[in-house]
Amino acid sequence: MTGTPGRGNEWDSALYDRALGVVTRLGSGVLELLDPKPGERILDLGCGTGHLTAEIAAYGADVLGLDAAESMIARARALYPRLRFEVGRGADFRLDAPVDAVFSNAALHWMPRPADVAANVARALRPGGRFAAEMGGKGNVSSLIAAVHQALREEGVGAERLPEPWYFPSVGEYATLLEGAGFEVRYAHLFDRPTPLDDCPNGAADWLRVFGGAFLAVVPPERQEAVIARATMLVRPAWYRDDRWVADYRRLRFLAIKRGGGARAPGIGARGGRRIRRSRAGRAR
Repeated sequence: MTGTPGRGNEWDSALYDRALGVVTRLGSGVLELLDPKPGERILDLGCGTGHLTAEIAAYGADVLGLDAAESMIARARALYPRLRFEVGRGADFRLDAPVDAVFSNAALHWMPRPADVAANVARALRPGGRFAAEMGGKGNVSSLIAAVHQALREEGVGAERLPEPWYFPSVGEYATLLEGAGFEVRYAHLFDRPTPLDDCPNGAADWLRVFGGAFLAVVPPERQEAVIARATMLVRPAWYRDDRWVADYRRLRFLAIKRGGGARAPGIGARGGRRIRRSRAGRAR
């Protein structure tokens, strides 16, 4: 997870794990798309607290977890001390040797400068290497965004100050971006995935406390809980049904291959090679 934190200047990584474990649980599909092999060098971009990084390592891959949030990396290192985790940003990390694959789950939509991120991922891959990822797609959490914007307008926040903290592209938009960065897009799918928030007893309010930092930052601290309460009330008709909270997630899942690898099939990569060096430090924005 790399991007704007839930509150203040950093992510509450323990709260993230406790309340939004669903993010990790729903990452299994994109792991299957990655199809990691023993000995492959793989970068987990926006690794969060490292749970999926550990799953990739269990396949026998040499994996590095990278995230812009220092608190996430600190927790990942504590949870998985035998794995490698570094602080770095998607648009400007550097590796000392190409990797066979880059994996990302629920993180790319947090990264500013998406074209720079795609170009940087391409630089990190060997020719024929693969980029397997899932991110928020066009229309993701649209009802909540509308509710928070209304709550902020009621607080006197002008239209020019209403935050748009995420990048949720369409299939065509993101495929074009990837092609411009030197990829061949083999698979791309935008789909609805209504997501129960069973780990969030307060539903949308808990979700906003974890992910809504950009929205809350435009009002005084003493008004933030009022904004959360108002937005939760406004989104309740869309998100609360059959006695549970369900978020209107839309996901974009894709597999892209870096051009220049000949006919080499996805999932078959070089073995061994130099170790990945420490990436340039960066903070979430």
